[in-house]
Order: sequence, then structure tokens, then C-alpha cells
Amino acid sequence: MFQFNGFNMMFPDHSRPFNTTYKCYSVSMLPGNERQDVENGGKIIMPPSALDQLTRLNVVYPMLFKLTNGSINRSTHAGVLEFVADEGKIYIPYWMMRNLLLEEGDIVEIESVSIPVATYSKFQPQSVEFLDITNPKAVLENCLRNFACLTTGDLIAIKYNNTTYELSVLETKPGPAVTIIECDMNVEFAPPVGYTEPERKEKEEEPMTIDPTELMPEPTGFVAFKGEGTRLDGKKKKDNGTNEAPTVQRQTYVRGIPDYDHPYGLLRFDRSVRKTDQIEPKSEDTKFQEFQGEGCSLKKNRK
Repeated sequence: MFQFNGFNMMFPDHSRPFNTTYKCYSVSMLPGNERQDVENGGKIIMPPSALDQLTRLNVVYPMLFKLTNGSINRSTHAGVLEFVADEGKIYIPYWMMRNLLLEEGDIVEIESVSIPVATYSKFQPQSVEFLDITNPKAVLENCLRNFACLTTGDLIAIKYNNTTYELSVLETKPGPAVTIIECDMNVEFAPPVGYTEPERKEKEEEPMTIDPTELMPEPTGFVAFKGEGTRLDGKKKKDNGTNEAPTVQRQTYVRGIPDYDHPYGLLRFDRSVRKTDQIEPKSEDTKFQEFQGEGCSLKKNRK
């Protein structure tokens, strides 16, 4: 039975999946200079023959691949960076080899796939030192520019300030494998492995043990009714058993009130010199002495 869908009969779709096997090696085994751009990312290097075969198969761009270790049925996803590897070999980052449990020269199966665009991902740092980064989301966004895919369950490695941090991919949406090329993805972080929440101790409000009025200085100079009473007839004062010392009334305690009308950003330095009243010290001869005055009679003398 024939189906006519536009020009499908005239120009049939010849896109077929790319599926082959290669010997796998880490990036450190790649001839030439050290390639840190490959080691710190999520892309692989394939031989030139793979590019020729992919072109003839009309593989959809961007080229994304599923890498599978058939011996343990473990897989991950990656993009391709260059086609300059030796024939029959591919070079992948070392963290990817650890996820697939591969050794140098092991056989890995590569298959071209089409996966959805990422909308959400959740990561868990594997060390508490990751919390020392000031802005972890910005750092992760910058490092993920060297990645093409994310797979749930992978343990990726990023490098920042000459330190390698490992992050576990806990969750990806809308599927277990997503592409992060030209996407708007929400990122969340789970607590790092070994992180414990600090215990928050509630501060109990302790009552003031010292009365602020006790800190005020004692009054100086003349204080009314501070002395002891004396009878005019010379007799001794009756003792009623209350020989308590008179209480000293201290100055009232007043809290400082800030100037709420002070203009913002203005600093005032008070350099005015206040003149203090110079009081001449009284000599000992001029001190007050009780009952040293002259007597006066209330009755007028008759002339």
C-alpha cells in the first residue's frame, strides 16, 4: 500500500542511524599537545571516516551520540568536537571513561541519537569545597559550554580556579538524556555529599544584671538634705533604731536618641572648642562651718 506525503515518494528519507564500534582511549593518549578543552568538557574526538559515513547517512545536526559499554550495559551521551583521531580509535574525557568503567583500548559502541532539549537539571556536588565558590550557577553555566549532553546518573567533572569539582547529575527533564545546546535550562543544586546543616542556637534574652542608673556618676557639689540633723537645744537626737544612711539620688539614665533627620552621606566633625567656666577653688579658710555666725535676738532692745 502506497502513501503519498508531499514529495516523500520522489525524495525518500534516507536518514539511517550511525552505529559502529571503536577502541576507546582517554584524551591524554591523543598525539600532539595536551587538549584541556576536551578533558574539561563532554565531547569526543572521532576519526575522519566517521564524518564521511555520517554525511552519507544524513544524520540530523547537531551530531549527538550514545556511548555504550556492552560488557556491563552502561551508557552515556556525548557530542563530537573534531574528526582527527586515528582510524578505529576515539578519544573521550577521562571522567566519561570512569562512568562507563572503561580501560584504555576497550571496545565501545557508538550510536547516533536524537534527544530532547533540556529544560531542567539537578546536580549534587561530591565535595563540600564546592560551597566555597561565590556564584556556583554562573561557574557551572560557563563550564557547561564545553558539553553537548547530560545523562541522568553521570558523574561529570568541571574545572574552576585550577581545581576539579565532580558533580552528580541527579535529574534531567524532559528525559533521562537531554541536549544542552542553545537551551534555556533551570538548574538546582542538592546539598553536597558530607554536608551537614549547622545547628542554630536560639539566643535567650537575658535580663540586665546591672541597673543602668547604677552606672551614672554620683552628683557633685551641693546636695540638698544630705547632712545629719542637729537639735538647737544641744540635746542628742532620739534614736528610733533607724540609723540608715540617706540614699544618694543619682542622675536619671537617658538613652541616646539618634538624629533621624541627618542627611544621608554627610559626615560632620565638631571642631568647636567649648569654653568651660573657670571656677576659682575655694581656700580651706573659706569653707562653710556650722554655728559660727553671730547671734541675733528676736526682741528689740528698749532705749
